[in-house]
Amino acid sequence: MKTILFILVSFLALTSVLSALLMMSIPDGSILNLSISLLKGTIFKDFVLPGFLLFLFVGSVNLLAVFFNISNHPLKYNWALAGGFVALLWVLLQFLLINQSMWVDIFYVSIGVSIILISLQLKGKSLI
Repeated sequence: MKTILFILVSFLALTSVLSALLMMSIPDGSILNLSISLLKGTIFKDFVLPGFLLFLFVGSVNLLAVFFNISNHPLKYNWALAGGFVALLWVLLQFLLINQSMWVDIFYVSIGVSIILISLQLKGKSLI
């Protein structure tokens, strides 16, 4: 389970950081096949600020979770939990802002939930 958790957290860190960097470097979203029209009705005029926020919250928290897991720090499962929750919050806020769901959202929700459940199990806790 520790290996699966590490893989999931690493995947989430890597993909969120790469996506964030691409969003900031090409703000029209074309490189990620995103349309500016997705941002209609939000405070965002392009993908620079959403990319920065993705990096700041989802990317950095999950990078820290990777670091704490590699170093076998006592708080490694807490950081993984935080990474899972931040990913879920990101997808929820994205859905609320653009009022549209994509297949990738379901994929990242399942990763976030898996990270949370595995972290809780490894911490010796349970939701039930």
